[in-house]
Amino acid sequence: DVQLQASGGGLVQAGGSLRLSCAASGFTFDDYAIGWFRQAPGKEREGVSCISSSDGSTYYADSVKGRFTMSRDNAKNTVYLQMGDLKPEDTAVYYCAAGTPILSTRSSPRGYKYWGQGTQVTVSS
Repeated sequence: DVQLQASGGGLVQAGGSLRLSCAASGFTFDDYAIGWFRQAPGKEREGVSCISSSDGSTYYADSVKGRFTMSRDNAKNTVYLQMGDLKPEDTAVYYCAAGTPILSTRSSPRGYKYWGQGTQVTVSS
């Protein structure tokens, strides 16, 4: 069975840091791009970051650029999202997803086939 297990969320003060992990199994990890998405209450799910399957190139939403860093360890079938200088507006459930998006869908849920269960990130002011 395909599984994407996100972890590392929690409660942190504004300006703090968290590192999210996403452990994958049940599919050929190296063949898939991995994306991080987040969804706050009453808002649509938005793309935060993604990392390609081929050369490890990354994409970041403008709202997190310079504060978040995504990486992948293909030997461990795991991706990471290092989040720094966290702001209250970063509060959301964070999901990891695997897919083969094209350039125009790399930040869209439409570009991803497999989804994890999400981990809550809460940033207090």
